[in-house]
Amino acid sequence: MTTTNAPEPTTAVPTAVQTFDSFGLDARILRALSDQGYTSPTPIQAQAIPVVLLGKDVMGAAQTGTGKTAGFALPIIQRLLPMANASASPARHPVRALMLTPTRELADQVYDNVARYAKHTDLRSTVVFGGVDMNPQTDALRRGVEILVATPGRLLDHVQQKAVNLSQVQMLVLDEADRMLDMGFLPDLQRIINLLPAQRQTLLFSATFSPEIKRLASSYLKQPVTIEVARSNSTNENVRQAVYQVEDGHKQAAVVHLLKQRAEQGLSRQCIVFVNSKIGCSRLARHLEREGINAAAIHGDKTQTERMQTLDGFKSGTIDALVATDVAARGLDIPDMPCVINFDVPYSAEDYVHRIGRTGRAGASGDALSIYVPGNDERLLSDIEKLIKRSIPRAKLEGFDPTGERSRQVDSERRRERGEMRRARGSTDSEDRPRRQDHGANRQTFRASDDPFFSRPYEPSPASVAQAKAADEVAAALTRGRQAPKRPVAALLGGVPRKS
Repeated sequence: MTTTNAPEPTTAVPTAVQTFDSFGLDARILRALSDQGYTSPTPIQAQAIPVVLLGKDVMGAAQTGTGKTAGFALPIIQRLLPMANASASPARHPVRALMLTPTRELADQVYDNVARYAKHTDLRSTVVFGGVDMNPQTDALRRGVEILVATPGRLLDHVQQKAVNLSQVQMLVLDEADRMLDMGFLPDLQRIINLLPAQRQTLLFSATFSPEIKRLASSYLKQPVTIEVARSNSTNENVRQAVYQVEDGHKQAAVVHLLKQRAEQGLSRQCIVFVNSKIGCSRLARHLEREGINAAAIHGDKTQTERMQTLDGFKSGTIDALVATDVAARGLDIPDMPCVINFDVPYSAEDYVHRIGRTGRAGASGDALSIYVPGNDERLLSDIEKLIKRSIPRAKLEGFDPTGERSRQVDSERRRERGEMRRARGSTDSEDRPRRQDHGANRQTFRASDDPFFSRPYEPSPASVAQAKAADEVAAALTRGRQAPKRPVAALLGGVPRKS
C-alpha cells in the first residue's frame, strides 16, 4: 500500500511469483543468479523487486537472513543497465546508486553480493569503509563506479578529499537503518543526503521497525510502499530459543558446558557468542582457548585486517567459537550457522532480534541460547519478550557443575569404594594367610658390660683444663679493667713474627 507519511507495517499479500524469470530481469542478471544456484525468490524479494523496478520508494521489513540484499540490489542493477558502458573514462561511470550500511562487515557483504549479481555486466562497483588504507579506495573511486557501497564515516572522508561526487546519485539504499540510528549516524546521514539530488529513489530496509525508523522514513522517503513479510520485530520460527539461568561468575563455565555438550551430542561446535563489552569479548575468547576450544574475538578495537582474517577463519571452520560484540550482529552472512549464544543479554531488545538472526538463515534451523543472571537481567529479558511478543522458554543446564563440587564428590565416593574393597581383600587374605611366629619371647635381654672403663667417672683432659684456665684469666682481666693479654695471631704469609 502507499502512504504519504511513515506507514504502519502491514502484512504482505502472498505472491504467485515462483522464479526470477517472472520479474523480467536481464539475461545477464539471470545468468549470475544461476551461477549462484538461485532459482526461487524469497518472500521479501518477491514483493520488493517489482516495486523497486517501478522506481517507488520502499520501506521494507523482513527477518534477518531472508535475502533483503538481493531484494534491492537486483532491481537496482536492472535499472542501471541502460547506462552501463565499457568506456575507460571515469566521467562515463558516475556514482548512480549509493548503498549505506552501519558496519564494515555488512558493507563488505553487500558489495560482495552486488559484485556477483553484476559480474556479467559492464557496471562497476566498489566498497569504502574505515579501518583500512584510503588510497586503494580513492583510486577505485577516481576510476569511476556506478554502484558504491559505503559506511557513512568513510564516505564523508572521501567527500572531503574530493575523491567522489554524489551529485548524480539516482538511488539511495539505507540498509539496517535502525542500527545506523543506534550507532549515532544520523548527523552523518543528514550531511550525505544533503549532497544528493532531491529527485531520487530511496529504499529503507531493516529487520525492525521502531518509532525512530518511522520518523526517519517520513523525513527521507516520499510516499513509500511498506513491504513486510513477517510480523514486525518477530523472530524466525525455525530458531529454537532458550534461556539458561546461572549464578553470577559462572557464565564462562556455562558457555564451555554448552559447547562441549553440543559436541557430545554430535552437533556442530561452531557458534557465535555475543558479548556486550570489548574487554569481556577478549576475556571470554581467552578462557575458551584455555578450555581447549578454538576461539577468536572480533570487536571494534580490532583492526579491519584482523577482523577480516578472523571472519575468514571462522567461515573456513578453523575457528569454532567466534566471540563478538554487536559489531558482528549485523551483516554476518554465514550459511548453515547452527548456533548463537548470548553470553550477555543485549541492552537493546532490537539487538536480540539481529543477534539470533545469524542462525536459521534461508529456511534452515538453528539454536539461539541465552545466559542470564537472576536479579541482573530480568528487565532486559522482559523487554525482549515484549518486543518479539512471545515468551522465551527457560531451560536447565543438565549436568552443569560450575564449581567442580559434583566431580569432587564423585571422586571421593570412588576413593571410598576403592578403600573398602582393599580392606575387604585384606581381611580375606589375612584369614587365608598363616599366622606369623612371635619371636618376642626369644629376644635376649640387655646386659651391662663388665669392662671397668665404662664404669669410671668422667675426668677432663689436660687440654680442656688449660683452655678453661685461660678463659678464666681473660675474664678476670676484663673484670679488673686491664687489657687482656694478647694472643698470638698468625700472619698472612710469614707466620707468627719472631721476638727481637
